[in-house]
Amino acid sequence: MSGPDDAHAAAAASFGAAAGVYERARPDYPAAALDWLLPPGARRVLDLGAGTGKLTRLLRARGLEVTAVEPSAGMRAELERAVPGVRSLAGRAEQVPLADGAVDAVLVAQAWHWVDPAGAVPEVARVLAPGGRLGLVWNVRDESHEWVARLGELLDGGGRPNDTSVDPQVGPPFGQLETRTVAWTHETTPEGLVELAASRSYVILLPEDERAALLGRVRSLLASHPDLAGRSSIALPYLTRCYRAALA
Repeated sequence: MSGPDDAHAAAAASFGAAAGVYERARPDYPAAALDWLLPPGARRVLDLGAGTGKLTRLLRARGLEVTAVEPSAGMRAELERAVPGVRSLAGRAEQVPLADGAVDAVLVAQAWHWVDPAGAVPEVARVLAPGGRLGLVWNVRDESHEWVARLGELLDGGGRPNDTSVDPQVGPPFGQLETRTVAWTHETTPEGLVELAASRSYVILLPEDERAALLGRVRSLLASHPDLAGRSSIALPYLTRCYRAALA
């Protein structure tokens, strides 16, 4: 009999099959979030659980020496296509394929909720140089807007494994966990919004008929809501939740 841990593992592993959709639909991260997450003077940065490289490319654009570590072969292939020449390695937070003290900062975007903190925290601490920093970041839809709340009602039938209403677990040997929220807007299209829905782990795992029905409801919202109907461009408001902690 499968249990919650099996379902969690299946959801975490689901993204590789939909890497192209994930790459097209998921938003990037605002510059203000990276400014706050990165420690002063950091040069060597690990993007842990890098996915298709949404954060990787932003770090490299800042001239940083970036290593991307991602467990899914499908996601890594998309990352290497989207960010050619980046150092990309197979690995996971509980077993990072880097030497001790190899990086100045470890950033984890949209992924810490998939890891086991008991294994990941000491492993992240191991690969960080003295005084290094761990930064965690999630993009969360701003449901203070009525149509975004309606979208959330459609999409959250599978739960919210990345719900940041509770602070993530880190703890020793890291110091106090600091937090900041950055409000911003992601410009997308009606089909981009449908693909955003399709990129969620539980939607990927739905039987075909149920997935089609859910995406049909998203299209109905797009066609009927006065803030969305007839628009070729949609401004989707986000709150980017940022957390950081330095080695004690």
